[in-house]
Amino acid sequence: MEKAMLDARPAEAFLRTAESRAIATSHSGRIRFPQQLISNCPGGGFSVKASHSIARTRGEDIDFWAPKKMTLTDSSSWLNGSNGASLWTPSGESLLLDSYEDEYGGIIINPESLPRNANFFASVLRASLSHWKLKGKKGVWLKLPLENSELVPIAVKEGFTYHHAEQSYVMLTYWIPEGTCMLPANASHSVGVGGFVINEKDEVLVVKERHCVSGDAIWKLPTGFIHESEEIFSGAVREVKEETGIDTEFVEVIAFRHAHHVSFEKSDLFFICMLRPLSSQIAIDEMEIQEAKWMPLVEFIEQPFVQGDSMFKKILEICLARLEKHYCGLAANKVISTFDGRSSTLYYNVVEPQDFNCKGT
Repeated sequence: MEKAMLDARPAEAFLRTAESRAIATSHSGRIRFPQQLISNCPGGGFSVKASHSIARTRGEDIDFWAPKKMTLTDSSSWLNGSNGASLWTPSGESLLLDSYEDEYGGIIINPESLPRNANFFASVLRASLSHWKLKGKKGVWLKLPLENSELVPIAVKEGFTYHHAEQSYVMLTYWIPEGTCMLPANASHSVGVGGFVINEKDEVLVVKERHCVSGDAIWKLPTGFIHESEEIFSGAVREVKEETGIDTEFVEVIAFRHAHHVSFEKSDLFFICMLRPLSSQIAIDEMEIQEAKWMPLVEFIEQPFVQGDSMFKKILEICLARLEKHYCGLAANKVISTFDGRSSTLYYNVVEPQDFNCKGT
């Protein structure tokens, strides 16, 4: 179909023939919309349900996903498509990326409806940003799954910046207003736990890690990082189980350390948890742990690395005070806040009259 013929065709005639004829041309191919994707809409226009559209260029079929419907009401608008193709849309509006608003006036782009064609994505992204600017929106969140990684440089070229990345996606952001970006930064901390497990024989559960940063393996408490959406207390129990095979019960958070510029230059929160052993047979994780055993408490305290490190020495002092009931740690208590209606864990120290485990100081 010649472009001149389309330009001269009235909108009504276009609607009758759009089901079976090309509405976009390039030097090498046409973009066609299947019949079932085009439907009449009020106001003299029509909608293209593009979530199942097929774009053809250079003789090959290329899927693209244009989540927002396109309303065609004007006869003078063209949208650049893939490989130089121009999608003729008798519309005052452009195709927009599927998105929804967050509670702060920002935009979250639906990652499941992203165009698969890079050039088409560039055009629709540019049109969407212009639309959101006119609407007075603020921040834009663009989550690009691993299978859409070829779209990353396109988004960066349009002004998006990296926010964070996970194994399966990268998150980019775009701040629309002038001035300082008010979008929250990426997570600033990692959270670790250490389990102080002591049995009725006054023996402490200790491990030697297979891969030690200092080079010399030392007898230390089982430690590890908290998983996403995992409680501190359950993470401590899990880490001890994974490294030593010992089942435990959480008692209290004894203390925690706050350090900076640790893993990946992030800040670090490390919680020392007292755990009660429920089993005694050790079965180590040979991938991480070189050796594990029950060590007499006195022998553990007298280790040179403990005595020579002020932090480890203080941790042991606190643990001993807790064993002698001269110190109370932080117990885990489930609470629900009316602020967000969610159940969470509040760690606090309250000495109840019936609590014989702690006498206070």
